[in-house]
Amino acid sequence: MASARKGSRQPGFEEALARLETIVKSLEGGDLPLEESLRLFEEGVSLTRLCAGKLEEAQRRIDVLTRGEQGDPKLVAFESEADDEGGRPESS
Repeated sequence: MASARKGSRQPGFEEALARLETIVKSLEGGDLPLEESLRLFEEGVSLTRLCAGKLEEAQRRIDVLTRGEQGDPKLVAFESEADDEGGRPESS
């Protein structure tokens, strides 16, 4: 599928998500002509696919990084920055 903006670089996840939010707000307003609404909808679908692909890629990278020594999947608890700052001891 053609990129949302021909001849331009592919946006990063955050940039694509911000643009997608702008598109949704514009479409929800309902004041756009049909052709403009369709153009924005097509761009939104493209950005949605881009974001989904980037999330899948991130998940694959996390899966690789959290494998055990023999390459078997290993469940690793997620600790947020708030948990780290709270001074809780790490469980092993």
